[in-house]
Amino acid sequence: MDFTRKLSFLVFLLCVLISLKDQNAEINKKYSFQIAADFDTRVNNLHQRLRYDYYNESCPLAEQIIRSTVRELYDSRPDVAPALLRLVFHDCFVEGCDASILLDSDDEIESEKEAPPNESLRGYDVIDIIKSEVEEACPGIVSCADIIVLAARESVLMAGGPFYPLFTGRRDSMDSFIEIATYELPSPQDDLSKTIESFATRGFDERETVSLLGAHSTGTIHCNFFSNRLHNFSGTDVPDPSIDTEFLDILRSKCNTSNPTSAPSASPSLSPSPSSDASFHNPGMKMDYEGPRTGFGTLYYRSLLQGKGLLFVDQQLTAGEDTVTWVRAYASDVSLFQRDFGLTMIKLSNLQVLTAPAGQVRLNCRKVN
Repeated sequence: MDFTRKLSFLVFLLCVLISLKDQNAEINKKYSFQIAADFDTRVNNLHQRLRYDYYNESCPLAEQIIRSTVRELYDSRPDVAPALLRLVFHDCFVEGCDASILLDSDDEIESEKEAPPNESLRGYDVIDIIKSEVEEACPGIVSCADIIVLAARESVLMAGGPFYPLFTGRRDSMDSFIEIATYELPSPQDDLSKTIESFATRGFDERETVSLLGAHSTGTIHCNFFSNRLHNFSGTDVPDPSIDTEFLDILRSKCNTSNPTSAPSASPSLSPSPSSDASFHNPGMKMDYEGPRTGFGTLYYRSLLQGKGLLFVDQQLTAGEDTVTWVRAYASDVSLFQRDFGLTMIKLSNLQVLTAPAGQVRLNCRKVN
């Protein structure tokens, strides 16, 4: 492990400990011991299966290659960051972080890519590029599952979010789960109770759900993901009443709609940046409209408090007593959000991982060896 990564890891843990000991913040008192215990449990449970800097001996340049490749691509394609954030969510939420989302269809596999919630996913080519670079350095060593979570972490940094430590040593699935991807990925049209229930099935509580949705701070959300809120919301012939009226006019102008009669053509999923590429025929709103790498998290939560959430599911976070408490907390305290977001991304990245001897290390991320 090089000195820089060691230092980053220690700084992260120090920030966690300092934040957990903040007795002046009433909002932290209630949950601090629970978070500390949960974090220690995650570390202890995973220690036997995954390791920090797992490739230190077998492929010492692995994380450096992933980091530098993501950064190089980001410089010319800023949409890389939200695309990879979506990709890790869609992979890990469906049967765990096993790179099953990357498999193409063949005679034996029906790809998760063909599930309606995944139709707008991007970033597969980015993973291909990274995998090619890693394979050249260390053939058959680094799994596609590890590449996805490490590339997503780098994307968070590129978007202005926090660094968070990750254990590695994941293995790749030899199967795909299109039915689970079709029916169990949460939707941006869900109300609060359905969202909370959906995330709870993967072990996330309300605080973690609110923090994870802060990933909507980056990328572009296209009009087809929220156009149903602008005129005829839920068949009421009026717009969604939770939208700020001035913001409603802005959205109608941006989306160039007068009174659309149709809902989005697909059933999109709830994930960081519901769309990450620009489209002439499907304009949208940039989430980081104050500029790249600025206001990651806090701008998103402040917008919700002003009735300016783009997605219905985002705005719904202000509809619950517990969830709006965390919205207010994150809107006012960037360090609290970044700590919680880092912890939640660790938890997401560790869902149902495969480790040796299960699974395999795919030589091509798109197909089983």
